[in-house]
Amino acid sequence: MNWEERVKKLKADISAIFLALKRPKTPLIAKIAAGVTVAYALSPIDLVPDFIPVLGYLDDLLILPLLVTLTIRLIPKSVFESCREEAKDLWQHGQPKRWYYAFPVVFLWIMVSVLIVRRFW
Repeated sequence: MNWEERVKKLKADISAIFLALKRPKTPLIAKIAAGVTVAYALSPIDLVPDFIPVLGYLDDLLILPLLVTLTIRLIPKSVFESCREEAKDLWQHGQPKRWYYAFPVVFLWIMVSVLIVRRFW
């Protein structure tokens, strides 16, 4: 499997993880892991910023796939397979138009920024 195929699979798996997050048959620990994974994938702020040579991209190449792998292992196989099938339809016509799913992540980073500014101001 080449890099392009792996990136497409990772994108589809993140969509499937998001769908599994909303399923009642997904265990609580898997929902927590799924929430962290989706938030990290959508977050504009990385653990290691991309402008740091090598380490910035190594962060994206290691942490996100590890989070996805861990989350997939926590979700029951039957639930994840149905979510993976449903996720294929999400990307059929390009990117989904539901950009408002990013609001919780943006809100979280705004709140963290406010708390940091208040703490050091």
